[in-house]
Amino acid sequence: MEQSSTTASAETRSNASSSSQQPDEIVFPRSKAVILIGGPNQQGNHFRPLSLDLPKPLFQLAGREMLYFHVEACSRVPNLLEILMIGSYDEGLFSRFFDSVWRRFNVQIRYLREEKALGTAGGIRFFQDEILQGNPASLFVLHCDVCCSFPLNEMMHFHLRHEGSCTVLGKRVFHDEAKKYGCLVADPLTKEILHWAEKPETFVSDIINCGVYLFDVSLMDVIIRVGNEISRQRLRSESSAEANVEYDLKKLFPEFNNLDNLRFQDVLLPLAGQGDIFLYEMGDFWCQIKTPGMAVTCSELYMQRFRYTNPSALSSTGGKLSPQIEGNVVVDPTAQVHPTAKLGPNVTIAAGVTIGPGARVAHSIILEGVTIKDHACVLFAVIGWNSIIGQWARVEGQPPNASQIQVHSAETALVRDVTIFGVSVVANPEVIIRNCIVLPHKTLTQSYHDEILL
Repeated sequence: MEQSSTTASAETRSNASSSSQQPDEIVFPRSKAVILIGGPNQQGNHFRPLSLDLPKPLFQLAGREMLYFHVEACSRVPNLLEILMIGSYDEGLFSRFFDSVWRRFNVQIRYLREEKALGTAGGIRFFQDEILQGNPASLFVLHCDVCCSFPLNEMMHFHLRHEGSCTVLGKRVFHDEAKKYGCLVADPLTKEILHWAEKPETFVSDIINCGVYLFDVSLMDVIIRVGNEISRQRLRSESSAEANVEYDLKKLFPEFNNLDNLRFQDVLLPLAGQGDIFLYEMGDFWCQIKTPGMAVTCSELYMQRFRYTNPSALSSTGGKLSPQIEGNVVVDPTAQVHPTAKLGPNVTIAAGVTIGPGARVAHSIILEGVTIKDHACVLFAVIGWNSIIGQWARVEGQPPNASQIQVHSAETALVRDVTIFGVSVVANPEVIIRNCIVLPHKTLTQSYHDEILL
């Protein structure tokens, strides 16, 4: 199967090159998309407490699930056979979402569940047979915690024009931001990736890896070979005199506990400078969704995009019974908002929310079933499901893009960010909650600042 897929990929590239001067006439090869959604026990899960009650990929941004934007982009790719989602969540948690997007986009979606975390490339290696069913020539791979416009069709046009086997989506960022991500050094003319450094300590390049890939299925052979080599190396280390060192590594890096764990950088780094991987540089917005604060930023980015691509998705002031709306706001039709309330900019109001007279909400995500009572104020916050904000209460966070200040106390170290309420939190009337993370089912009877409230 692998050999026939490789041949099909080569033929597709040859046919496409003959019409390279007329991109509109290019016939896209048969392809599949893989979306990597992770799992509930992921190391470094910075999305808590919100991920305690809902899988992170289903968290709503601009009134739509995080994964919605990935599926929407994949559905626009011609000749896409199916979308495969790989993760370790219980499949039942996603069944309603799968039904919804299938009806909307008429695209086949399958869920492939990992029994244990296998890494960003390990799942592709493990499920190679399912991925290669139907003989696709190309494979898109998208990380779920990425917010962008997903220029998949543009990537395919570019991919069919170079001689490599992989295209990586990249973007230029500020120098001080670049070292937080994988940095790519590319030839300015050919766009071949010559060097790849994963979160370097010093500046390497201002072009970062955006977590979206397109490769020929011939690269599956490389993934399998590299994965087998790494597994053998780990197995030898466990049975050699280096066992003590390996034990220490396991404590520091949990992926060493899993012989089958494989990262994309393990596969692609050795290919840099070999004429195999190329950069497609995007000029549009991009953000990684690691924390709830970043979710507020990403929600704003998607709403800005709605203004040009889907204006009807945004709410507007319309008549005496509508609230005052400023900037980009999305309000679910089932929400009840008093006409004297003021919403925006950058606000998402989910289903079943009730907002009372004189309330003020800005730069916030209000999740299902929340009640914000009379004259309460919510700024730079994510309010968890079924929470209650009492009359004249004030819930406020730090703008997520402001310079981060770390606050230390006797028990915790908290980076100031948006304020987060978990599920069913109650803020009593007239309290002020500023720069706090509040775990579920907590009743706040007094004011708090810069604390994690358990």
